[in-house]
Amino acid sequence: MFENKRLFNFTLAGRPLTVETGKMAQLANGSCLIRYGETAILASATASAAPRDGIDFLPLSVDFEERLYSVGKIPGSFLKREGRPSEKAILTSRVIDRSIRPLFPKDLRNDVVISLLVLSVDPDCSPEITGLIGASVALSISDIPWDGPIAGVFMGYVEGEQVVNPTEAQRDVSELSLTVAASKEKVVMIEAGAKEIPDDLMYSAIMKAHDEVKPVVDFINMIVSEVGKEKFEYTSREIDQDIYDKVAAIATDAVKFALDTDDKNIREERLKPVYEKVFEALAEDYPDSKGMINECMYKLQKTIVRRWLLDEQKRVDGRRMDEIRPLAAEVGLFKRTHGSAMFTRGQTQVITVATLAPVKEQQLLDGIDNEEYKRYMHHYNFPGYSVGEAKSSRGAGRREIGHGALAERSLEVVLPSKEEFPYAIRLVSEVISSNGSTSQASVCGSTLALMDAGVPIKAPVAGISCGLITEDDRWMTMMDIQGLEDFFGDMDFKVAGTKNGITSIQMDIKIDGLTPEIIKNALETTKRGRFHILDNIILPCISAPRDDVSEFAPKMLSTKIDVDKIREVIGSGGKVINKIIADTGADINIEDDGSIFISAVDKEAAYKALDIINAIVMDPQPGDVFTGKVTRILTFGAFVEFAPGREGLVHISKLDNQRVGKVEDVVNIGDVIKVKVLEIDDKGRINLSRKDALDL
Repeated sequence: MFENKRLFNFTLAGRPLTVETGKMAQLANGSCLIRYGETAILASATASAAPRDGIDFLPLSVDFEERLYSVGKIPGSFLKREGRPSEKAILTSRVIDRSIRPLFPKDLRNDVVISLLVLSVDPDCSPEITGLIGASVALSISDIPWDGPIAGVFMGYVEGEQVVNPTEAQRDVSELSLTVAASKEKVVMIEAGAKEIPDDLMYSAIMKAHDEVKPVVDFINMIVSEVGKEKFEYTSREIDQDIYDKVAAIATDAVKFALDTDDKNIREERLKPVYEKVFEALAEDYPDSKGMINECMYKLQKTIVRRWLLDEQKRVDGRRMDEIRPLAAEVGLFKRTHGSAMFTRGQTQVITVATLAPVKEQQLLDGIDNEEYKRYMHHYNFPGYSVGEAKSSRGAGRREIGHGALAERSLEVVLPSKEEFPYAIRLVSEVISSNGSTSQASVCGSTLALMDAGVPIKAPVAGISCGLITEDDRWMTMMDIQGLEDFFGDMDFKVAGTKNGITSIQMDIKIDGLTPEIIKNALETTKRGRFHILDNIILPCISAPRDDVSEFAPKMLSTKIDVDKIREVIGSGGKVINKIIADTGADINIEDDGSIFISAVDKEAAYKALDIINAIVMDPQPGDVFTGKVTRILTFGAFVEFAPGREGLVHISKLDNQRVGKVEDVVNIGDVIKVKVLEIDDKGRINLSRKDALDL
């Protein structure tokens, strides 16, 4: 039945990688079942038969489709089926999109959809890397025009050694989380999170990853040679040269004047009459070509900007190639929020607000990996007004989720542990003005907001981006690209880190890849940039985290008890813990490992609850002194509750310094008295003395 079925085998990082073609999803343009260890993904590539009209970009979609059956789970939602993609799935889709997009023909306008259906997950064999390689195989053997193949690996750094595709246990202790995609010749995508990895070590890891990728590319080429299809012909959307020549003759000087400013608003105002002039001049000869004229105007602007940069080392705002735009930072913008800051770089402005909450407010995750909770969350919003567009909010899209995750990754490694700082932390970055590199502005603003909130971060983090212009063998980089340089350039190389090292990298390119020389130059450029921001902007604004959290933030305390004592703190039916909450007004969260987190707006209430819990779980020793309440009176003495659920007996002979004839002569039910532990008998009964505590 499956006459065309073929099986191809390879070994990657010591584990089997198999690709099966000719059996599944044969109506797609290209498909394969790829297995890495026990991870299995069905990868398919499909293209529309005709181009989409009225667009000037490649309509590419990458869908990394997680299925919880792949890890033996039933979805936790009410419907018991998968809903919208998880954040992890969206981020994986973006990584694969950025890896394959630069290698499509620039004038292809056919819809292309890459579907990666996750069927089985082996935690030691990354489904993200499996999906990336699967997408490359499906595209390479399909008839869709694409200048691949590429492949990718994941790099870790464990106990001083670089590790290719680390296992789950190795990833848990790794200081580096680096994904690299590359062709045989060049690196096409870099995504990294790191625990302050030095720049030279990061460069070395990227180069090692590229070396590991090359044999995988050869393996895919071998598959293509045996089962690959001939690429289909497509309708080109190349610029009409005649129209372009006429647009250039009419508008070149005016466009140069319009672009030559550091103010985005002025630039757009200057360009409006230029467009009107061009449309009017060409209306009679090209009445139905407004879309093509627009594309010609875009190409003219791109040509001017690139020629300025390459030939004259001239930037539209007059800066040097290594110069950062004017910077500003403020903290403590709002009284009632727990921490706030605004970071400004040129016309890019980001407000970040920090919120602290009890640990129980951490995010519950429902995905295909083993992570169940996320204590630190970073969200990023990019409204239409930030770029002068009249566009209402439609919620977070893939771009917003990706930028928020990048900032989150940049700062996560400098946060204190849950034991050191027992809070759930949420940061929200509001982009209020955008002219390039808002994600890195949100990194800087987030550092400021965290310190303003009194979060004891290990070191401040700054982020900066580096751009690139290439032409044949010529290339040049520039520090801190603004929107126009990003729009018309070839790369946005974003790096965040501390003085000690890199915490994140994200690379977007529009060309077929980067050489080692360009990568090294970009790392050196961004290092100088982030050091400048730290020394001249962030630290002068706020030199260290505030000594305490905001008066409006909950006050958090934590302790850890023996798991056998948990039931004593909770009590029968929750009686004990509910009484502590009622008496103190504190919020108490107990975890299965014995960790207890106490929160209250009033610090004294939190400490009172902690004292009560400590009294419950402690093992009283002879000589310990407590203040307790008389709960019962018998003829031979009084029982005193010295901690919730913990009682001891004060014998009548130990009530006072003088002889006591009747217990009620000294104490009554409800009296609060100080008592001292005399002894604990072999049955655990506690004998107390009021007499021995009178002078204490």
